[in-house]
Amino acid sequence: MEIKRERYLNKLIDRMHNGMIKVVTGIRRSGKSYLVFKIFHDYLISQGIENSHIMKIELDMLENEQFRDPYVILKYIKEKIVDDELYYILLDEIQLLDRFEEVLNSLLHISNVDVYVTGSNSKFLSKDIITEFRGRGDEVHVYPLSFSEFMQAYEGNMYEGLSSYMVYGGLPLTATMNDDEQKSRYLTQLFETTYIKDIVERYHIEKVEELNQLINTLASAIGSLTNPSKIEATFKSNIQSEISGNTIRQYIEYLKDAYVIREANRYDVKGRKYIGTPLKYYFEDLGLRNARLGFRQNEETHLMENLIYNELLYRGYSVDVGVVEKREKINDGRTKRMHLEIDFVANMGSRRYYIQSAFSIPDDIKRRQEKASLMNIKDSFKKIIIVKDIIKPWHDEDGIITMSIYDFLLNENSMEF
Repeated sequence: MEIKRERYLNKLIDRMHNGMIKVVTGIRRSGKSYLVFKIFHDYLISQGIENSHIMKIELDMLENEQFRDPYVILKYIKEKIVDDELYYILLDEIQLLDRFEEVLNSLLHISNVDVYVTGSNSKFLSKDIITEFRGRGDEVHVYPLSFSEFMQAYEGNMYEGLSSYMVYGGLPLTATMNDDEQKSRYLTQLFETTYIKDIVERYHIEKVEELNQLINTLASAIGSLTNPSKIEATFKSNIQSEISGNTIRQYIEYLKDAYVIREANRYDVKGRKYIGTPLKYYFEDLGLRNARLGFRQNEETHLMENLIYNELLYRGYSVDVGVVEKREKINDGRTKRMHLEIDFVANMGSRRYYIQSAFSIPDDIKRRQEKASLMNIKDSFKKIIIVKDIIKPWHDEDGIITMSIYDFLLNENSMEF
C-alpha cells in the first residue's frame, strides 16, 4: 500500500512557481526521493503536465554519471527547454553534482523552470544550506513516517501498531517489513554502515570509539537533561577517555546536521527567555535509537516523550522544554524557590501549547504531580496532558485537557479539543 505523505506533497504544491529552489532535506532513508520522484511527479502528471516538461535526473544512477559534470547537466537542461511553457526540474542526490550550488543558482536565471532537489551529503543537509542559495532556497524537511502515516501501511489495530512503532520507528522501508528480526537487523546495520560511516568519513574522525559511546549515551538519555561537560565526566570515569567537552560539542553538531538527533532548549516561561544548558536530546527516529542500544532499553515513558516531541515537529511546531518557577513556604515561614519542568512548549505563530507526557495517571497524587508545573503558568494558552491510557479527551476544573496518545497522534486537530 502506498503511503501518501500528503503533508509533504501539499508543502511542495504550496511552493510551486515561487522562484526559489525547493530543497528537500531529511535523514537518510526517510523517503525524500520517493516524495519528489514518485508522489510529486504523479501529482504533476495528474495536473496535465506533459512528461516532456518534467526532467528527472537521479544522479546516483550509473547511467547518469555524465550529469555530475556541471557543464553537461546545464547544457542538457537548456537543450530540453524548447518552448515558453514551464519546465519542472527534479534532481536527486544533488551533492553528487560538482559545484551544485553554482548549477542551482544558474537554473534560477532561467525564467520558465521550477526546480526541486534532494540530497544526502552532510554539506547539503546542514542547517546552513539554504544560505548557499543566497536566500533563494526553500526547504521542505521530510521526517520519518509519523504514526498516522505509519498506520496507512500497518496491517493491525492501532494498539499493536503503536507498540511496533515505538520499537522499530517510522523509516518507510522498515514499515513495509513483516518480520521483527529483519527490522532489527536492517536498523542496526543502517546505523552502523550509513549514518556513522558517513560522519566518520566526512569529518575524518579518529576517535570512533568515543563517537559511538556518545551516541549510546544520548540514546540512553532521551528525555533527560544533559550537556557536554556531564558527558565528558562520564567518559573519563567509564571508558577512561580524555576527549574534551569541545570535541563532544562538535560531535553532537555532526549528529544534528545528519538529522540523527534533535536538540530541545530550555525556556523560562515566566521570564520569557532561554536558559541555556543543560539541554535535552531526542532521536529523529525511535527505531534507530532503539537499534543503537540493541533494543534493550525500551522504556515506554521515555519513548513516548520522544514520540510526542517528533509528532510536534512533524506538525510544524518549534518545540522547547519549559521551566516555570514556583515559590513554596517551608516550615520556618521562609519561601523556597522551585523550578518545575514542562515537558514541551510548542509554538507556531501566535499559537502556543504546554504539554506534559504522562505515561499513566493511576491516582489523584500522580495527577497533582503532573499538573503542578501547568498550574503555575499564568497565561491563557492551552495546557495538555497526554497519557497512554485509553480515555476520551476531557477538561478538568482547572481547564487542563487530558487525552490519550492515540487521539493525539491520529487526529491532527487533537490539540484544538
